[in-house]
Amino acid sequence: MITTAMALSPSTPDTTTIPAADRATDVAAAARDRAARLEALLGDPHDPANPHGIAALCAADARGEPPAPTEELLTRAGLAAEFVPAEHGGRLTRADLLATTLRPLFRRDLALGFGFGITSLFATAPVWAAGSARQRGRTAELLLGGGRASIVHHELAHANAILRDELVAAPAPGGGWTLGGRKDVIMNASRADAWVVYARTAPHRGPRSHSVLLLEPGELPAAGVRRLPRVPTPGMRGGLFSGLAFADCPVPADALVGRPGEGVALALRTFQVNRCLIPGVAIAAADTVLRSAVRAVSAGRTGPPARRWHKPLAGVFADLLACDSMATVALRALSLLPDRAHILAAAVKYVVPDLLREDLEELATVLGAHGYEHGSPQYGSLDKLVRDLPVAGLGHAGTAACHAVIVPQLRSLAERSWFRAEEPPPELFRPGADLPALDYRLLGIASGDDFLSATLAGSAARLAGTRGVGGQIAVLADLAEAFTGELRALRAGCAALPAGRATAPDPAAVILSDRYALIQAAAAVLGTWEGQDGTDAFLADPAWAVLALSRLAGRLGIAAPELPDSCVAQLLDELLRRYRTGRSCDLDGSELTR
Repeated sequence: MITTAMALSPSTPDTTTIPAADRATDVAAAARDRAARLEALLGDPHDPANPHGIAALCAADARGEPPAPTEELLTRAGLAAEFVPAEHGGRLTRADLLATTLRPLFRRDLALGFGFGITSLFATAPVWAAGSARQRGRTAELLLGGGRASIVHHELAHANAILRDELVAAPAPGGGWTLGGRKDVIMNASRADAWVVYARTAPHRGPRSHSVLLLEPGELPAAGVRRLPRVPTPGMRGGLFSGLAFADCPVPADALVGRPGEGVALALRTFQVNRCLIPGVAIAAADTVLRSAVRAVSAGRTGPPARRWHKPLAGVFADLLACDSMATVALRALSLLPDRAHILAAAVKYVVPDLLREDLEELATVLGAHGYEHGSPQYGSLDKLVRDLPVAGLGHAGTAACHAVIVPQLRSLAERSWFRAEEPPPELFRPGADLPALDYRLLGIASGDDFLSATLAGSAARLAGTRGVGGQIAVLADLAEAFTGELRALRAGCAALPAGRATAPDPAAVILSDRYALIQAAAAVLGTWEGQDGTDAFLADPAWAVLALSRLAGRLGIAAPELPDSCVAQLLDELLRRYRTGRSCDLDGSELTR
């Protein structure tokens, strides 16, 4: 077992003088190494005696308490440095590598990942995007010292408890602000060393209605702020949520992040990282449930599981690879195409959780009675993830917020982008390619350009010559053409939307948005398959892409070609191989602690 003192490397290596190819390998290898160290540090998740295993984490959740021993372990290991950009002394270089590093944490418990630190990343995003040098330095110092930051959301339409109510800041006569209001459900509010508040600073609705304030509780007058009791929630029950109430609380002028009225724009820009990262790490939690289902149907058998389980197990495995393709492409786009990732980030945010929820239902049928073993070290992950996943995605409010990004763009995409935009650089899909560091300052808002749909059209064209030759590659070509045809139909439907209707929460536009998001998932699968360099023979083979696209086609009602039996057989064989050798069920296939 790796000791906590050496668990995670203390810093990101200086790569400024290293050639690009070597630099990419070095930075990615460092992230994989930290992930492996974290995996070993947390130990066997299925060991009932492991204080950081599934049984212990489920027990803390049932008590309504954070898992203190595990959080202390992670603090001593310095995991919070993953949330601080490298230029400020942390380890954060790229969002896709951050997901790689954090997956061991989320593989054990989604709530642990949120409660320990990912919330700090989300909260501090506007500081990295628009904060002053003093604010960035102080925030980095706080997190690197083991502190936490909490985000106090503004109120949204379709609000749930987390997004209901907001704080109001008014200019104070002598300068600064006077903050008031109450918000009852805030993650880590009672444990945070900094609060990042999206406060209303204008009475009217609009793009300039809110501003961001960076507050440190110890610098506020005790009479101006009150911490409210913990709030029970149906998911993530480990005592993470409580509230804050402000009454005529003076806030210094230098607490303002960016410019007055910039809060909505900062939220739209920086929430892209949240929307890509949450699906990227949630895949690891679903991976654990898939592995428990394989365990349930393999126990006591020397051969493969009963035939009736082949399709659901192989199908869910294919879905995880499709979800990982979409999430990874979106995470990499934040570095490579930061001004054009906005729409894709919104799509991945609700497509991947929706697919994972469907997969959990499918796996529940495989698990059978084992699925009711709540808190079990072997099978307790299903029940907990079913409860936690909707909270992670902010439920219906989160989906509505993503629709609000995509729907207004549909008509413009149909008229100006689809079948006209250029394909993205191949580095977007190429494993090991050198990418720029994530820079929050460069993140833009919807540009009207859809690079993934260009990937779909380009891939279909490149595969067209294999149609009719037989085998899996011909089926893949037919599927690519079927999704391209669906994009043509979508273009016609979106171009016919009246301008006013496209910007309203109209059911017809929302349905078109849902179909578009699934087409984006299909494009990500094709791009990821084409981007393989042959190092991984399984991913270079078309079987996984064929099965993944067939399942996406079924969800869209697209007429798909007949699926070769070899696809299910190949995916099942790979799944069983990974289960028996202790490898993850994602694109990385990383080694797990057993």
